[in-house]
Amino acid sequence: MDVSCSRNYPVVMRPVDIQPIGDELALKWDDGSEGFIPLEKLRRACPCAGCKGEVDIMGNLHIGPEIKLAPASFQLRRLDWVGTYGVKPVWGDGHASGIFSFEILRALAEPVA
Repeated sequence: MDVSCSRNYPVVMRPVDIQPIGDELALKWDDGSEGFIPLEKLRRACPCAGCKGEVDIMGNLHIGPEIKLAPASFQLRRLDWVGTYGVKPVWGDGHASGIFSFEILRALAEPVA
């Protein structure tokens, strides 16, 4: 009896280094490429349910009241790794519920020319 499981998972690029530099997040990827994400852009792209809303079982998107962002909202206090697939920023205003997958980071990053 063959009990092996073979699947073709997509290859996910992973960052080998992530560092805040000034008002940007610098990323170095395992393919050798590099990119930068302005911190304001990163915060405004927060994928958490509080920022982007969430979909109910019927497919309806529910979004809470607009969140007013202050200057502290764009100050990165800490960046926590989440498993092997993403990171969770902790912002100066205390917001810390957004988990950014590596795919999201790659899409947001502006490549180094």
